[in-house]
Amino acid sequence: MCYDSDATPPVPAAPRMAATAEPLTLTSGDGARFAAHLARPERPSGTAVLILPDNRGLSGFYQHLAVRLAEQGHTALAIDYYGRTAGTDIEARGEDFGAMENLMPNHISKLTPDTLYGDILAAADVLRSPEGGGASSTVSLGFCMGGRFAFLTAASRFGFDGVIGFYGFPDVLFGAPGPTQRAAELTAPVLGLFGGADEGISPEVVAAFGKALTGAGVEHEFVTYPGAPHGFFDQGLPGYEEACADAWRRVMDFIAVRGGAR
Repeated sequence: MCYDSDATPPVPAAPRMAATAEPLTLTSGDGARFAAHLARPERPSGTAVLILPDNRGLSGFYQHLAVRLAEQGHTALAIDYYGRTAGTDIEARGEDFGAMENLMPNHISKLTPDTLYGDILAAADVLRSPEGGGASSTVSLGFCMGGRFAFLTAASRFGFDGVIGFYGFPDVLFGAPGPTQRAAELTAPVLGLFGGADEGISPEVVAAFGKALTGAGVEHEFVTYPGAPHGFFDQGLPGYEEACADAWRRVMDFIAVRGGAR
């Protein structure tokens, strides 16, 4: 898990415009309902962002992140992964919900590619619909487990114009092939942001992912911040302000280019 329940994302810059936000309950392709949080800017840029959280699922960090993206002009939708196992009432989940001894056996282990991808596709459809502002381009943005998922959503079936992953593990995990092994399926440009002191993602793992993407002809850029730990993109974590500011700049630039590509 990257972020505790009281974590907040760093501020990118002064808000460019007003934004509004609201909780949503979405319906996946199999009829399952799952929670989401939609933030709308006063003047949408036309490029929308689908936020894929860490293994805790939808939390305050990602609700705040959606608003901060909307304040910069981008409609943003953060989703939860656990509607089938934990229901849609995010506020009713206790503090112990995010403990791995709860998450792994009761929720994470019950995720399947079909249901996860169904949720992501349903959320992307919302961003492209009038309800979500009718975005003409979309980008996925994920963190930790969600960063891994974001890399995988570079596959053409999702229709994203680009994907961004913060400290997403790209290699084999619990026996499942990761983005490195599935690079041949990926087509959308990839931005990967990693911490140099992340004990769970070695430079060799990042390099192997880059080599696989190069071999598959996938446009990509990786940035590793020396000395930064896993989860460094956190306003409450002192000492990494420069890394956070640079990461925000790269995210904003990546989104802007994707919007201008159409």
